[in-house]
Amino acid sequence: MRLIPFIDAKPGASCVALGTFDGVHLGHRDVIAGSDAVLTFEPHPVAVVAPSHTPRLLTPLAIKADLIASLGVEELIVIDFDAHFAALSARAFVDEALVGKLGVTRVSVGENYRFGRSAKGDVAMLEADGRFATRVVPLRELDGEIVSSSHIRSLIAAGDVARANVLLGAPFEVRGTVVSGDRRGRELGFPTANLVPDETLVCPGHGVYACLANGQPAAVNVGVRPTFESGRGELIEAYLLDFDGDLYGSELRLHFLEKLRGERRFESPEGLIEAMGEDVARTRVICASASVGGR
Repeated sequence: MRLIPFIDAKPGASCVALGTFDGVHLGHRDVIAGSDAVLTFEPHPVAVVAPSHTPRLLTPLAIKADLIASLGVEELIVIDFDAHFAALSARAFVDEALVGKLGVTRVSVGENYRFGRSAKGDVAMLEADGRFATRVVPLRELDGEIVSSSHIRSLIAAGDVARANVLLGAPFEVRGTVVSGDRRGRELGFPTANLVPDETLVCPGHGVYACLANGQPAAVNVGVRPTFESGRGELIEAYLLDFDGDLYGSELRLHFLEKLRGERRFESPEGLIEAMGEDVARTRVICASASVGGR
């Protein structure tokens, strides 16, 4: 898939899916299905029009691009969403961006899609425009609830990554560069690769999780390690099973599969070691049947 800045985009796509697509969840996948190009925004529009209400995102652009590429899309066109673009009226967005720049003949949108200054543009405006066809996709419901990015963010923050993964259509992913820690895990017999959570992104709630780390089973702790007075802030610590190597400075990709337990304080290091042994055993079982799907 080609990732193309909007300024460099050219006409040619037979169908363009429009949306922010944070998380690329099941509803987004319905909208994207059958499209050979996707038009999205970076940063999230709310970060520009109402910064104080900016949500923590599910997917930074790199992960979003990988997910969209896995759906067979040929081009991901990215609009640099700034104050100038935010001031563009809905009519100007259609005339200048969709028709003038991209020469669209068919667009695909979710039924609640809004666009243009003050979100004045809607599906009805697109459908009324005779210059292109508009495919309107109903909101996806699963088990009686609407699939939405905001709901998935809440599930992940609460630690319910298993349910979030069902709605996403693939395991939730966190990426980052491995940083040095205090080597406490190594002293306990469980050396970890550590990531500092990105404050602009959703992070699973504190606890221990079964994950795939660069495709390898890993027991991962998210939190502040209450058994020890470390003085450090929130950290993601991944113990890669059956791995012996140095990951410092390299990229680590964590796919969260299931929460094993909450983070808790143990009376002694021995108690923690025993619990970690149980975490590792359960992680092996969970990862043995796991697939990262579109990730």
